[in-house]
Amino acid sequence: YLEFTSIPSTYTDLMIKVSVRANGGSNNHDNYLIDFNGSSANQSYRTVSGFGSSTDSRSTTSYIFSFPGGNSTANTFSNAEWYIPNYASSNYKSISMDNTSENNATDGQDTLGAGLLSSTSAISSIRIKNNESNNFKQYSTAYLYGIKNS
Repeated sequence: YLEFTSIPSTYTDLMIKVSVRANGGSNNHDNYLIDFNGSSANQSYRTVSGFGSSTDSRSTTSYIFSFPGGNSTANTFSNAEWYIPNYASSNYKSISMDNTSENNATDGQDTLGAGLLSSTSAISSIRIKNNESNNFKQYSTAYLYGIKNS
C-alpha cells in the first residue's frame, strides 16, 4: 500500500496524484481502495467509466478506480487524481476523481467520479491499497499536495 500520515490541517484542500501498476496477479486491471484516517467506512461514490466501446455507471461504497494488473501490457502504469476540498473542516468531505488505466489500447479504462466522506473529522491520514491483494509494482508513485487559499 501507499500511505500518507500526519497530514497537517494547515491547508485548505488536498490533491493526490497516483501512478501505479500491480506487481503480479492475472488481471488486466486491479482496483484501488482508499482509507481515510485508518478506515474505509462512511464513503460513497458515483462513477462513470468508458472502456473499449462500452460504458458503465455505478454507485459504490469502496471501489475507487482500476489500474493495470499483472496481465496488462508490460510497463504501463495508471494515472489518477483525487481532489478533496476543505479536508480539515468539521463538515462532510466531497471528493472528485479521475483515472486512466491502459492495456495496449485494447482494454483502456477512463473513469470520472464524485464521492462523499461522511465524517466530520479532519483527514489526517490516507492509505491507498490494492483490492486484489497484490502489491504495487516498483516505480509506482503517489504524491500528496496541500493547497492553501491566499
